[in-house]
Amino acid sequence: MIHSIELIDFLAHHDTKLDFSNDATVFVGQNGAGKSSIIDAITFSLFGAHTRVLGSKRSNKSLIRRGANKALVKIEFSANGKNFKAIRQIDAKGTLTAQFLEKNGDEYLPIAEGERTQFGESMTKEVEKVLGMSYEKMKIASIVQQGELNAIIKAKPKEFKELLNTIIGIDRLDVAVESMKEVLKEFRKDIQTKHGVDDTQIELLENRMNEFQNEITGSRPMMKKLEEEKKVRETNIEKIQQEVEKDSVKEIQLRELEDQKEELVSYAKDAIKKIQREVMEEERKVNECKGCFSIVSKRGEIESRLFKLEEELQIITKELVEFEKKKIRFEEQGEFANRLELKDGKCPVCDSKVDHLNPLFQKEHLEEEIKTLNQKISQTKEKQVELENSIEKINDELRDAENADIKLKTHNISTETELEKIAATIKEKIKKIKHIPITINSGQLLEASSIDAHAKMKYEKILQIEKTTSGFNQEEFSEKKKNLIYNRDRLRQIDQEFGATTNRIENAEKQIEKNKVSLNELYKVRKYITKLEDIQKNVYSIDGPVAKSLRSWALEIISEKASEYLEKLNTKIQRISLSQKTRDVNITCYARSTMLELESLSGGEQVSIALSLRLGMAHLLGSSNLNFMILDEPTTHLDSERRKSLVGVLSQLASIRGKEASMQFIIISHDAEIFEDSSVENIYNFESGINGTLVNPL
Repeated sequence: MIHSIELIDFLAHHDTKLDFSNDATVFVGQNGAGKSSIIDAITFSLFGAHTRVLGSKRSNKSLIRRGANKALVKIEFSANGKNFKAIRQIDAKGTLTAQFLEKNGDEYLPIAEGERTQFGESMTKEVEKVLGMSYEKMKIASIVQQGELNAIIKAKPKEFKELLNTIIGIDRLDVAVESMKEVLKEFRKDIQTKHGVDDTQIELLENRMNEFQNEITGSRPMMKKLEEEKKVRETNIEKIQQEVEKDSVKEIQLRELEDQKEELVSYAKDAIKKIQREVMEEERKVNECKGCFSIVSKRGEIESRLFKLEEELQIITKELVEFEKKKIRFEEQGEFANRLELKDGKCPVCDSKVDHLNPLFQKEHLEEEIKTLNQKISQTKEKQVELENSIEKINDELRDAENADIKLKTHNISTETELEKIAATIKEKIKKIKHIPITINSGQLLEASSIDAHAKMKYEKILQIEKTTSGFNQEEFSEKKKNLIYNRDRLRQIDQEFGATTNRIENAEKQIEKNKVSLNELYKVRKYITKLEDIQKNVYSIDGPVAKSLRSWALEIISEKASEYLEKLNTKIQRISLSQKTRDVNITCYARSTMLELESLSGGEQVSIALSLRLGMAHLLGSSNLNFMILDEPTTHLDSERRKSLVGVLSQLASIRGKEASMQFIIISHDAEIFEDSSVENIYNFESGINGTLVNPL
């Protein structure tokens, strides 16, 4: 039984603490005020699980209130006579911390912390042990979602059957069926991997074996025919081979003959080009060296004239420098003379009486001297330029003489006689190639052979080969080779066909033997899978014998327990009977021996039946040791009469006492008015606030 729960920055709640009554606790308020958050707080604190989904994933971070950096939930409850406390916290990084404690005296001692499954530690597992159920089982046994209570009494027979299957878990047989299908699929996959086929392809394998046998039967005559043709081809090849070998020597010589002709023509062309290059080179040498000897012979006289002119230029240059220096001195004295003038017959320096100044300090005298020097400087410069031009001309003559000497030394010619010999050699070479055509072909081999001894030797070898190969017919020889190639190719083809046929027979025989083994195993596989399919059909099918038996047993238990609850509720209905037909589950009500139609019952009686059935289903599943039930918006789709009846029924159920502890109900509803005149005392009103949900007792 839940005693209290505390929420800090959890979903819409900033700081909420709730105390629960032992019989019924009601949460009222508008939609979105945070009432249903209490369900997530209970399941999260106990199992670390909740119903909130972010996108396509169930995210724990979505539990943190907007603006906060962590969320904490704390629940205190009792089970099996002991008191416990469960605390879970999550931060913005998604880090979870958890602690499960048991009360011992006045303090709580830890039982488990966190979910360190790698160390074999799990708080959730310890909670499941204490409560006797998991999160999934509690959702079915103790939490009635919105509209589910009304669905039990309003559902059509077929829909009730599907709902019942879901609640008591029979629908999981479909999972078993799918698992069985997956097992069969994987089994067939293994068989397919091992044999290449599975039990569904036995007939195909049998047809293949017949095809292999037909292939063996049809291939043997072909092998005999190939053996006979092979002998004929081998005889033809031996005969043609001998003839081809004789003619091959002549063919090789003929190829050599053409090569020799091409070599002679090529050699002659290269030799002519070489001679032509030599002639051009020697002509260039002669042309460059002509006149060089006369120029070189004047070199000494040119150097002597150049020496005299350079000496004269040095003298003129010195004179010009002296004239320039004197001019500078006179110009300096002229500036001083401008300041030295007699005043009243006295010296401007010492103030003594003098008759006249020294001519060197007289302005007129200095100007005359500078004028004379300017004339001399001009004449000297003209003479200097004349000498420099003469020296430049003589230098040009000297460079020509030096270049002529370099040319002679470069061509290694020291006398005019040597130059004359080179000119004579040129004439001989031109005369030698003059009678040979510019473009030589294979019909002008005789002319080409006259170039030198090597060309003559090649020409004689050509004549010898022509004599040896006389009478050879290239077309006949080519035809013989084609015939030889054709017979050899056909012989190889025969060998390939013979080998392929042999391989086909051997492979067919191997496949037949292999398939015999596979077929024997596949016959066993088919028998085994047939049995598995029978098991699937009869045991795991949701409408099979086993499912029907389980459903009948479950319906009997639910009927029995629901009838017990109805008896305690003091209704005129004494018994409920659930029975199944082929595809439906029917609800039958009895008052003593009279059968009552569900539609004829009052609103309160229908609600009593719905709750009794739901409690009977919870009992079937093995209700939690918390001995509580959450009803989320149970008044949805109920009229006003049934809403008031629901409150009355819940009050009676919560106050029932006997051997078992009283049932604790947690009711979430936006219909606060239906609890005004009820015996329920523990009612909380939920309102949305700026800083989170506000909870106040009514």
